[in-house]
Amino acid sequence: MSSEDEELRAAELRVADAIGGLMEFWGFRRAMGRLWTVLYLSAEPVPAAELSERLHMSVGAVSMAVSELQKWGVVRRTWRPGDRRDFYEAETSIWKMVSRVFRERELQMVRQAADDFVAAESVLLAAAKRATGDRKRTLRFMSDRMSQLLALARLGEALLGALVSGEPIDPGPIQTFFLGKKG
Repeated sequence: MSSEDEELRAAELRVADAIGGLMEFWGFRRAMGRLWTVLYLSAEPVPAAELSERLHMSVGAVSMAVSELQKWGVVRRTWRPGDRRDFYEAETSIWKMVSRVFRERELQMVRQAADDFVAAESVLLAAAKRATGDRKRTLRFMSDRMSQLLALARLGEALLGALVSGEPIDPGPIQTFFLGKKG
């Protein structure tokens, strides 16, 4: 390999490591981000053995990462006529990938949290009806705080829903919630 090719591979690995770090921060395995990056930067589909070599990863680690990336729809398997190997290429629409993660992971998490807040709030309200004195005040205080958490979850759900559907995001509700004023 020429020194220029080595420099290009070093630059590719630097970008792969940076994306891998971002992916890890976002809750995915670093190897997934590194592998996707190499495919994204490749003009042609790449076979698994070459991915292993370029990323200094075992064939098994490449296989696991490819499988996970395929489940998320960000890598797809392709073939070349006359070649028995599997080749892989990256999804190139960054927005498509990010919006899928928001829709299938973050939005579901926010919805589950909202459901949990509703259930907890109903328990608190029922207990407050039966309570007296300081206990009643404490339960009402907790219920008020739970209502704020639920409002935040609903705001998050609305924002994520608008984001993944491509609708414009109105900053007014965010400003009202956090700052108590309209924009």
